[in-house]
Amino acid sequence: MTELMVETHGLRRTFKGRGKTVEAVRGVDLRVAPGEIFGFLGPNGAGKTTTLRMLATLIEPTEGTALVAGADLRREPGRVRERIGYVAQGGGSDPGMTGRGELVIQGRLFGLARKEAERRAVEVLEALDLVEAADRTVGTYSGGMRRRLDIGIGMIHRPRLLFLDEPTTGLDPQARAHLWDEIRRLRDGGATIFLTTHYLEEADALCDSLAIIDHGLIVAEGTPIELKRAIAGDVVTLGLNGSTDGALNLLRSAPRVREAELSDGTVRLYVEDGDLALPELLRLLDGAGMPPSSISLHRPSLDDVFLRQTGRSLRDEAA
Repeated sequence: MTELMVETHGLRRTFKGRGKTVEAVRGVDLRVAPGEIFGFLGPNGAGKTTTLRMLATLIEPTEGTALVAGADLRREPGRVRERIGYVAQGGGSDPGMTGRGELVIQGRLFGLARKEAERRAVEVLEALDLVEAADRTVGTYSGGMRRRLDIGIGMIHRPRLLFLDEPTTGLDPQARAHLWDEIRRLRDGGATIFLTTHYLEEADALCDSLAIIDHGLIVAEGTPIELKRAIAGDVVTLGLNGSTDGALNLLRSAPRVREAELSDGTVRLYVEDGDLALPELLRLLDGAGMPPSSISLHRPSLDDVFLRQTGRSLRDEAA
């Protein structure tokens, strides 16, 4: 059996202060396979960064156990740090240093001899398309270039596991897409990537598997395809001007409707064969004198998974 790169059981973190106790992480069980991009998806404040910081040995768990890159998180934190790379959400590069200088210093801090650190810096600069900017100060870099350099700092010592906390926050769409390509290349080169994100599109496009966290608890996990398939069919959303309760009861009995729910005056239906169901639903409502003010049909998304599990939209939470 292949050794998991991350395996946690009942991982918890409680913060105390000003007479209050906050359970930031409330018993997280995770399994991350080697050589995959694993996504930790959730809104701000859900517990993503706290979990990541525990796994990177930056804060101690209140309870629970974890194996990280083959080392016990509690008993062998030094071995964990030797085997991982960590890129914080805010980055850590010095704007007064050159990109090459930053990489060499980080390599030396991880125990590389100077010549090896310099050689490794060249490899990283080439891999991240930063050769032309290598000897410029980091303060002159664009946001996307700085983020690529942050990743280079995290991978300078060839870690088995690379933690990326919200790696594309604040980047424009072009820079984000470029960084996605770099992350995929790291995975294809044999690294395991564990990243946090609150971007639905990022998790869907980039991650081999993911876990969705909310209020410190895992609410769903699997591959993006598996999670979306768990939704019962296509999603039809109806805006109604009249009696939503009456429409909900009527639509529940429609032949292709598997599930129906009401939220904030909007009826949401999970249906079989949405293309066929839509005209049938419109005829049903029209015959009952309840024409909709708006209607939409879409395939299940990760936001639908989050909505199904929590009753809230992750898009709204992120906004």
